[in-house]
Amino acid sequence: MADHRTSLFRSTSPGMDARIWCRLPEHLLEHVLSFLPLKAFLSLRSTCKHFNSLIFSPSFISKHSSSSSSSDSNLDSFLLLSHPQFRHRYRLFDTKLHKWRRQSICLSSRLSGLPSATSLVSISRGLLCFSTASSFLVCSLLSRSSRIVNFPETPSPSAFDFITFVSSPNGFSLFMLSPTGAFLYNSRLHHWNRFDRVDSVLADSYHQEGVFFNGKLYFTTTEPFSIVGFDLETGKWERETIELPEELTFVRLMSNGGEKLYLVGGIGQNGISRSLKLWELSLNWVEVVTVPEMMCRKFMSVCYHNYEHVYCFWHQGLVCVCCYNWPEILYYKVSRGTWHWLPKCPALPEKCSLGFRWFCLIPQLHASV
Repeated sequence: MADHRTSLFRSTSPGMDARIWCRLPEHLLEHVLSFLPLKAFLSLRSTCKHFNSLIFSPSFISKHSSSSSSSDSNLDSFLLLSHPQFRHRYRLFDTKLHKWRRQSICLSSRLSGLPSATSLVSISRGLLCFSTASSFLVCSLLSRSSRIVNFPETPSPSAFDFITFVSSPNGFSLFMLSPTGAFLYNSRLHHWNRFDRVDSVLADSYHQEGVFFNGKLYFTTTEPFSIVGFDLETGKWERETIELPEELTFVRLMSNGGEKLYLVGGIGQNGISRSLKLWELSLNWVEVVTVPEMMCRKFMSVCYHNYEHVYCFWHQGLVCVCCYNWPEILYYKVSRGTWHWLPKCPALPEKCSLGFRWFCLIPQLHASV
């Protein structure tokens, strides 16, 4: 153990005496390493077996989680673009550098045993969830560990276009909503629960992901629009009583890590949106900003007023508004109060339409499989 510490702290500076630093207690060394940015720590893993093993150490992961959460700006973060033509290759947009990575990421090479007939359905806290014909596969890119979650009932997981995937340092949950019922998997209990048939107004909401906020998953209903919450602890549904803005043509929800709840909606008449707005939930829905007219026109022309193709998510201070048939993101930078278009990926084929899926990827050590 002393050898790698001697090499690590060897320096021409008289203040870095290797004979002193090699006797640094284990717990202090781990505490110092926990403050390293994730990218720097991953590069350091090759120094010795002990450093490499820290990625599996609960105490170190807990320390690193606490230090990184206090400064989210130091975290590496990416927007990951998926499309059926890519075949397990995903394009990455670096939101810190604000540019596309030249090389795509090939998950089949990074995750051993990943079946070819899988599709990426969700990402949460650095964990990736894939669906197969009969099961889900939850993987961690950093530890390269995985877990197979078999689905005990029909229809199979591949029949669900969307699932809600919520992970934490203590485990993860999978939630699937269908016209006939709701299904919830708890990784700590290794168990599925099936809940009664949901409200009929949620019959068309199985194509949406739920939004996690205050221990509940929130969904929007069809017209007349409303918001319904599912309590992950009790398994009960509850309709929210706070009135939504008027003249909505469609609504989508998102949360910034569970602290605030946001709503993106179109405003118009007869099912046609004339403007696009963002609200934040306080005692009521408070309007934050309106999308500039020219940007709104472009987005509405992209989705052809087919709002089922619209989805939204939060990513490191960005409110991202997307459409499955368009390879760009319209996003709102909260800190500056400005709207922007994400530059189109230069590696996309010219004839590539429909099926674009964007994911928020923030690699974290404390994501537990």
